[in-house]
Amino acid sequence: MSPAAVHQFVPMLHRGDAVGRHTIRLRQVLESRGIRSRVYVELTDEETGAETRPFARYADEAEAGDVLVYQFATASAIAPWLLRRSETLVLNYHNVTPPEYYAPWNNAMARHQLRAQQELGALAPRSSLGLAVSSFNEAELRQAGFGRTAVVPPAALVTPEPPPRTAPPEPPAPATGSRPRGHGGRWLTVGRVAPNKGIELAVMALLVTRAHHDPGATLTVVGRPVVPAYSEALRRFVAEMGLHGAVRFTGGQSDADLVAAMERSDVFVHTSRHEGFGVPVIEAMSLGLPVVANRAGALPEVVGDAGLLVDATDPWAVADAVAHVRMDTELRTSLAAAGRHRVAELDLASAGDRAADAILALTH
Repeated sequence: MSPAAVHQFVPMLHRGDAVGRHTIRLRQVLESRGIRSRVYVELTDEETGAETRPFARYADEAEAGDVLVYQFATASAIAPWLLRRSETLVLNYHNVTPPEYYAPWNNAMARHQLRAQQELGALAPRSSLGLAVSSFNEAELRQAGFGRTAVVPPAALVTPEPPPRTAPPEPPAPATGSRPRGHGGRWLTVGRVAPNKGIELAVMALLVTRAHHDPGATLTVVGRPVVPAYSEALRRFVAEMGLHGAVRFTGGQSDADLVAAMERSDVFVHTSRHEGFGVPVIEAMSLGLPVVANRAGALPEVVGDAGLLVDATDPWAVADAVAHVRMDTELRTSLAAAGRHRVAELDLASAGDRAADAILALTH
């Protein structure tokens, strides 16, 4: 028997990030099945304020048989509040960046991440189920003490449907050595500008590439800055390496602009040091954009054999992988096909339904 209501809790509902998209999609799936689903937040986002309620208000609206789902990715006052509730609780884990990545840049943010890890452990015995977006994150749930877990990827792909991507033109034969003539390779990386994303690793690889493979190569970084000290250091590093005109920071972009940026690019370079899933990687593969990714976190699990996995702390390895993609037409074609196949295998379009099934199974 299904519950009358499955309500979700999230610190703040952002329409443009992976947690927000997943939350909204799960609500849509539940409502399509005739199950009431409200979203309760600690902080209100102006864009989604009409769709959410303050979390403390739930105490006056609770009904017998409710199931509560906590979309967990950061510390929040919601966690200790949920610990005091008695309803069936599901924790949907979207990854917590370890505090050591933030400590050199912002001690307050590092302490916030440590608090998030502590809240995850406290919620483990209280939760009837821990949903993880990857096996990598499921292992973190088990380490935190969750007894019952399952893996369901996030329902968070961008919504625009672009035309099929055509492979970029084959570079002309090198004039001297291994340097191609014509325009330089257009690298793209997408994600929050945060220390765990390892954007400096992509910058170092670009430096190697411009010196040894492709002097006209450029890098576009799409994503909102979240740690000012890191963002400022990154820009200084770019300038000191003589790459000021070769690296462009766009900030956050709309879904349509993100698709357009991917369509203009030749290779997606993802050098994240700690990744719980990596939705932008899937978005790139869905468009046939070849992927070079760090062999870390959940990226090997997500990318599989549909991209080139390297040790991104070695800038030569990243540069060589990008050069291979750029110069080898057959490789680009095979990676584009493998990427689309991998996206189909992950079937993120049904992720909201699979999450709903796992949650509702607790009530049967």
